[in-house]
Amino acid sequence: MKNAIAILAGGGPAPGINTVVGSVAKTFLAHGYRVIGLHNGYKGLFSETVDAIDIDFRLADEIFAEGGSYLHMSRFRPSEEDFAQRFNLDFFTSNQVKLLVTIGGDDTASTANKVAKFLAAKQYSIANIHVPKTIDDDLPLPGGMPTFGYESAKDKGGVIARTVYADAHASNNWFVITSMGRSAGHLAFGIGTAAHCPMIIIPEMFDHATITVDRIVRLVVSSIIKRKLMGMNYGVAMISEGVFHELSTEEMKAADVKFTYDEHGHPELWKVSKAHVFCSLIDAEMARLNLKIRPRPVELGYEMRCQTPIAYDLEYCTTLGVGVYKLFSEGHTGCMVCVDQEGHIGHLFLKDIQDPATGIIPPRVVDITSDRCRYVFDNILSYITPEDYEAARRYLPDPEHYDFYKILNWERPAR
Repeated sequence: MKNAIAILAGGGPAPGINTVVGSVAKTFLAHGYRVIGLHNGYKGLFSETVDAIDIDFRLADEIFAEGGSYLHMSRFRPSEEDFAQRFNLDFFTSNQVKLLVTIGGDDTASTANKVAKFLAAKQYSIANIHVPKTIDDDLPLPGGMPTFGYESAKDKGGVIARTVYADAHASNNWFVITSMGRSAGHLAFGIGTAAHCPMIIIPEMFDHATITVDRIVRLVVSSIIKRKLMGMNYGVAMISEGVFHELSTEEMKAADVKFTYDEHGHPELWKVSKAHVFCSLIDAEMARLNLKIRPRPVELGYEMRCQTPIAYDLEYCTTLGVGVYKLFSEGHTGCMVCVDQEGHIGHLFLKDIQDPATGIIPPRVVDITSDRCRYVFDNILSYITPEDYEAARRYLPDPEHYDFYKILNWERPAR
């Protein structure tokens, strides 16, 4: 019987999963291995019957450029009891599995390490190599390399945002777009910049001020009034869903937002239309100011996750996929595959990026001090400045209260 490798995908979809699976499969098949795809993430490994499929070259070739994930995914994270009572050791031994390839975020990678340690304790040695995936781009990969799927999701989001901007212009109205990104604002900032949105709000901007509903609303109102002063009664505000994640319980209650939470303690943001909530709050502020502007909500979510990967991710994910074989052939295990800007394949151990006290990987956040960000904030966004105070009094009794830099408690740049 041939030696085999097994591949699974955990968490949520991201463009490029099938490219990784197809590239891993083609490479290992070429070196004489059997390739087994596991459906439902880790869930199948903790049941009597593993839902698995053999991946041959034809199947790998058919799926590699497709969006979504051919392998069904799940967020199942096994407990110690699951390992003790339900782990399907027979799957590994009877199929001579020598490598477990996992595709996902840090939870998926951490569980892969636990599986490998459990098998070692059972005198069955197996390597595990992880391929980091998230459209949020918040894993700290070396050299600022993006996580796979981010560029494709940003491209899809940019197309939608620019279309919404065209609608705003045509209808002479405002839209509020919210975008995925629980812990970091990379996706919202990238999409907002690509569409030249006059207001972008991400959690990293609140480095000198507490995130509150009031501040978020005032930032949008600041942009609306500034554009009115410019003779433009339309625009788009891009807001990262991560600002919700940072709001206090009191702020949530004040905004009448009620979250349920998943088994890992994360608020289930997908159950709440953030764009609708913000539009309602901005409506109330517009009514208070006696301004007849009613923004329309657009939620950017699942339509980005299964986007057909763009050429960037097709090439990047192919390199990551063949990189799994390179690391395996060199004897590496318990690590993530990574690629640098020059195309060199390397590896990264979870212990090197985890917080030693908690074991949690701190998210890579947007560097708002970078030229990339500051020049967008200072030249592309529209908002009230001291030069606008007098003119803005036609619409606001206290325009100083809506000054972008004062809202964020930022030091005003020298002109």
